[in-house]
Amino acid sequence: MLGNVEKHIAENLPFLKQSKLLIAISGGLDSVVLANLLYKLDFSIAFAHCNFQLRGEESNEDEVFVKTLGNSLKAGVFTKKFNTETYANEQKLSIQMAARALRYEWFQEIADKFQYDYILTAHHQDDMLETFLINLSRGTGIDGLTGIPQQNGNIVRPLLPFTQVDILAYAKNNNLLWREDSSNASTKYVRNKIRHDIVPLLKELHPTFMKNFQATQQHLQESNSIIKDAIQKLQAEIITEVSDGNYSIEIEAIQQQKFPKAYLFELLRDFGFHEWQDVKDLLNAQSGKQVFSAKYRLIKDRTQLFIQKRNQKEEVSEFLIQDSESIIKTPIRLQIEEVTRITDKGKNVLYIDKDLLKFPLTVRKWQNGDYFYPVGMKGKKKVSKYFKDEKYSLIDKENQWLLCNENDIIWIIGKRSDNRYKLTKLTKTIIKLTLQ
Repeated sequence: MLGNVEKHIAENLPFLKQSKLLIAISGGLDSVVLANLLYKLDFSIAFAHCNFQLRGEESNEDEVFVKTLGNSLKAGVFTKKFNTETYANEQKLSIQMAARALRYEWFQEIADKFQYDYILTAHHQDDMLETFLINLSRGTGIDGLTGIPQQNGNIVRPLLPFTQVDILAYAKNNNLLWREDSSNASTKYVRNKIRHDIVPLLKELHPTFMKNFQATQQHLQESNSIIKDAIQKLQAEIITEVSDGNYSIEIEAIQQQKFPKAYLFELLRDFGFHEWQDVKDLLNAQSGKQVFSAKYRLIKDRTQLFIQKRNQKEEVSEFLIQDSESIIKTPIRLQIEEVTRITDKGKNVLYIDKDLLKFPLTVRKWQNGDYFYPVGMKGKKKVSKYFKDEKYSLIDKENQWLLCNENDIIWIIGKRSDNRYKLTKLTKTIIKLTLQ
């Protein structure tokens, strides 16, 4: 069966032929077969080997084996030792998840630094079945059942259509040598237990089980493609970009769908929200409910869901303006100047009596209990009530800056000023502030 690998690559992965390829190689059967196949096909290859230092001298012997193989196949070899157990403890990950994170990050570093076009792994059809069963046992959607993609960005898996039987037969027919990982025999890991205890029973059920599984995967992938096309169309209709990289979704538009929670889950996947329960509860949550992904936060407002980029840096919530300053550049841009008369008008301009000010002035975000005396009104008003009357969203409230003189709010910047600081006939020095 593996004799068809050249045809498979030519039909499905033709771009590999003219590319620089970095093969993730452990020294085990699958990666050794992949390396030999691509060498025979005269592809441009190099190896990347991770020594996770989990099996003592056995791990070091794997590394030596890979270096020897690289020499025999005229391939460059990158190797790196990892303190995997330390990393797993620090990141609160299982050993397997820690090893996965370490290796893929390192592979990408090599590819970027040395300009390899693609990273190749030796995953095959049996790996796909194991992943399918793991995801099924944990509960999953259709993406979890479609298993491992043949290509994901610059990660490519040329052996995915082939079975472990195919790979072993090729290795024996070509007298290849490989390393056996002793940890693969242990059933303490979920994947190994499925591999040794469950998969053999499934294969006994039907003589063409793996062929049937491959056909099922094809059907699921095609069905998933139809779903993604429908979701993409719905995204264009109901997700609005409100600012650079920030979006809003009308809750009513979601609730009009036949299966609103399922639609919402699929719409949010591209933003890294994968926890079904969190997303499911969001439609009926109170305003202010938040869910976080690695790069975004999702906020429930009265009629909308806001998808906002997470600020990776510590956000400034307060800063001072000294008497000597004429311009503030960050986090907002304010120009401050003394003038003799009023020229410009508008919400982005404020004129105040300098004699009423005590420097430094403070620019900050709003707090519970804040109030001011709005120009054009009698008496004071809570800032929270002003926000409500002006139909501020939760995001609008978080982004709004206030200019304060000691404990007094002078200006809801760019919106409304305070009556106590307006100019009078007694004003001697005028300060002009412009929001740019």
